Amino acid sequence: MAGLAVGEVDRPLNNVELIVRMLERAGVRWVFGVPSGPVLPLIEALRQSSSVDYVLTASETSAGFMAEATGRLTGVPGVCVSTLGPGATNLATGVGGAWLDRSPVLAITCTYATPQLGRRTQMLIDHQALFAPLTKGSYRFEEGHVADVLARSLALALTEPPGPVHLELPEDVGVAEAAEQPLEAAPKLAPDPAPAGVAEEVRRLLEASRRPLVVTGLTFTRSAARDRLLRFIETQRLPFVTTMHAKGFLPESHPACLGVMGRARRTDVQRMIEEADLLLAVGFDPVEIDYEEWAGRTPVAHLSTEPVQPGTGANVVYEGVGGLDGMLAALAELEPVENRWDPDAWGAHRTALAAALRPPSAGMAGYHVVDVLRDVLPADAILAYDVGAHTHQIATQWSTDLPHTAVSTNGWSSMGYGMPAAYAAKLVHPGRTVVALIGDGCFQMTVGELATAARLGLSVPTVVLNDGWLGLMKVKQERLGYGSSGAVLGEQPEPPAHYFGVPVRAARDEGALRSALAWALGLDGPSVIEAFIDVGPYSETVFDK
Repeated sequence: MAGLAVGEVDRPLNNVELIVRMLERAGVRWVFGVPSGPVLPLIEALRQSSSVDYVLTASETSAGFMAEATGRLTGVPGVCVSTLGPGATNLATGVGGAWLDRSPVLAITCTYATPQLGRRTQMLIDHQALFAPLTKGSYRFEEGHVADVLARSLALALTEPPGPVHLELPEDVGVAEAAEQPLEAAPKLAPDPAPAGVAEEVRRLLEASRRPLVVTGLTFTRSAARDRLLRFIETQRLPFVTTMHAKGFLPESHPACLGVMGRARRTDVQRMIEEADLLLAVGFDPVEIDYEEWAGRTPVAHLSTEPVQPGTGANVVYEGVGGLDGMLAALAELEPVENRWDPDAWGAHRTALAAALRPPSAGMAGYHVVDVLRDVLPADAILAYDVGAHTHQIATQWSTDLPHTAVSTNGWSSMGYGMPAAYAAKLVHPGRTVVALIGDGCFQMTVGELATAARLGLSVPTVVLNDGWLGLMKVKQERLGYGSSGAVLGEQPEPPAHYFGVPVRAARDEGALRSALAWALGLDGPSVIEAFIDVGPYSETVFDK
């Protein structure tokens, strides 16, 4: 191999080497997964002749979540790999996150040789049937059809809306000599043009309304014209709310920001939405929260790359479907239209919301932890968080002005996401501060990934909100008048000195938490801070009526 560039071999390529070469050309930097016999040829190709790193995870589910987060943060398809059968079913949970949270991913399942497929044998299932409802496409590599299938799959994963593509790799196909040359991925399609007359239509709606409100969502996070929307908001003197995924894509410190819909203190935010007589939904994707849950009968102008779903019960008075960047550029050029909003009322709302998020507690509460983190961490720090009662608190309380600094799952909403996502974010942004903030139930699901972080030397503190409950289920049971059953994790003992060699500290008050964070952020590897908190305040903030 002397004298050869990375990715080159001095003999004909086999198909796994062809695949690796094309992944390199596409900008892929990591393949996440758990090995087995059928996966080994691909791992060997990565080892011998590639700049792409194979990352061993504790579970295939985490591999899928890491690929999803990587795809979301880089715009390059994240790649995850598993074996057949149970490896594939584990991987499917992570791939589902890419499907509903709209991230480009390639999910490769390595399986038996082609003659064995379709038979009833150990571990073998129909992987294409498994992944069909979770992906944009599910394909099998065949000899002579490897490069073309991979090129089309890379392009499909990136085509709006982005998402996962499943590829099945039989072992005999992988080790066979390649009959094709590496191909470049098909170029991304140019964005659709903005619909004709969108600015004139929006101006007409503004002139007919008294209190227009802007709502941003998941599709908006893929726009390159965020500054144009902010210019439109400031020119028209409009308030805005966001979905959870859209946090930070408009600055949350802006006085016109009224909060995140559908999360902690949701009725406080909803009350402001209900004052509007026109909703300008910009890049709104109902996978996060359906129109019917917040729009009522208020007129809606839907501006996005996809039309409103059939059967939607909202009062949609205009649909602008096409290139979102072009639409926002047109809106930014509109002259001001007078409205009757009182900006002083926005400030009063922001002040009252901040107070309502911090009710009395018997000790350190989740909101204290979030406040300390926001005070300690730099503005561009990335907070990856998981699913539970804390999700609601963080989504509303954590304030950020920068995109991709609050990383979570909302469309898929699977527990076990926060730690893998944080580690993926640190791989993508090694020079940035990254923290995982998760519940104790989520920690139990993914504690094994601490070994992954230690192996990779990722300096990511994991802050565990330890309250002894599946807090979201506790609050829901209270609201339904049910007893507490099936959601009690129990009083948690003092943490050990380490998990899998990763050091641990406990914090029971804000001073101890600050000290623990200073310690954790000074390490050159992962750490755990178990923050013992009072679960009670969630009952007042998660569902406030």
